[in-house]
Amino acid sequence: MRPESRVYVAGHRGLAGSAIVRRLEAAGYRKVIKRTHAELDLTDQQATHAFFEREKPEYVFLAAAKVGGIVANDTYPAEFIQQNIAIQTNVIHEAWRVKAKRLLFLGSSCVYPRECPQPIKEEYLLTGPLESTNRPYAIAKIAGIEMCSAYNRQYGTRFLAAMPTNLYGPGDNYDLETSHVLPALIRKMHEAKQRGDAEVTAWGTGTPRREFLYSDDMADACLKLMLVGDAEFDTLICGYPPLINVGCGVDATIRELAETVAKVVGFDGSLRFDTSKPDGTPRKLLDVSRLFALGWRPRVSLQEGIRLAYDTCAKNRPPLAP
Repeated sequence: MRPESRVYVAGHRGLAGSAIVRRLEAAGYRKVIKRTHAELDLTDQQATHAFFEREKPEYVFLAAAKVGGIVANDTYPAEFIQQNIAIQTNVIHEAWRVKAKRLLFLGSSCVYPRECPQPIKEEYLLTGPLESTNRPYAIAKIAGIEMCSAYNRQYGTRFLAAMPTNLYGPGDNYDLETSHVLPALIRKMHEAKQRGDAEVTAWGTGTPRREFLYSDDMADACLKLMLVGDAEFDTLICGYPPLINVGCGVDATIRELAETVAKVVGFDGSLRFDTSKPDGTPRKLLDVSRLFALGWRPRVSLQEGIRLAYDTCAKNRPPLAP
C-alpha cells in the first residue's frame, strides 16, 4: 500500500473509521476515499455497486457497522443483524468484483463464545454458545469472517478479519441508551460532577473483566496489518479462521474501570452497582500474541486514554448535561 494508493475507509465518521482516517492521513496517504451515510448507504446493493465501479479502491478498511452497548443490542436485535450483514455483504462482494488488493474487515471480540478460555485465541471462534445480549450482532460479524474466508478460498482474495477489543476515544458515542460501558461511565461521572451528585450508579456487579484499546492504537495496528509483506499477510489469512485479534493484552474489572474514570473526571462521590442489570460476558481478554509477533505494541495506557477521551469529549460536546 503506497501513499498514492486508492484507499477506501467505510464508516469513516465512526469511532474506528475516523481513527483509521487520521492514521492514514498522518502517514501521508493522499487518496483516502470517504463517503458519509447520506452520500452512500452501504446497505443499498445497487448504490454500493455503483460506488465501487466508479472509485475502484485498491485497499478497503471495512469499519462501517451498526454498533451499540447492551441496551441497544437488546432493544434492536433485528436492525443489528440485518444492517450489519447487508453492509458486509455489499462491501466484501464489491471489493472482490473490482479486484481490491486487500480488505480489512473490522469485527468485535463479542464473536467469541461467552464461556471462552482466557485469553481468547483466534481458533476459539465457533467453539461454544455466544453471549445472549449481543448474539445477533455477533452472528453478523461471524458471517463477515466467514465471507472473507469463502472469498479467499474460492477467488484467491486477500481479505483479513481483525477483531478489536472494546474501543474508546475521539468520536465515541456518549448516548446513555446506545453507548458502550466506558463512554457511558465518562458521561455519568461528568454529569454527576456538574450537578454535585453524591453517587453514580453503574450496571451489573462490577466484577466482569474487560479489555480496552484506545482507538488511535487500534488504527495503528490496522495500518500495520495492511502494510505487512504478501508472504506474511498470506500467513495471516491461510487456514480458518482468517482473523487476528487486536487488543492490548491487559484487562480490568468494571469496578476498576469506573474508579479510574472517576479519578480522571474528578468525581469524588461514591459508586453503586445495580445488580438487577446484566453483566454480560464474565471476561473478554484477547490473546494478542499473533499481532505482537508482527512487532506492534499499543502506546496509550488506559488512564491516559480515558483522559484523552474525556478532554476531547469536553471540548467537542460542551456541556454533556445542562
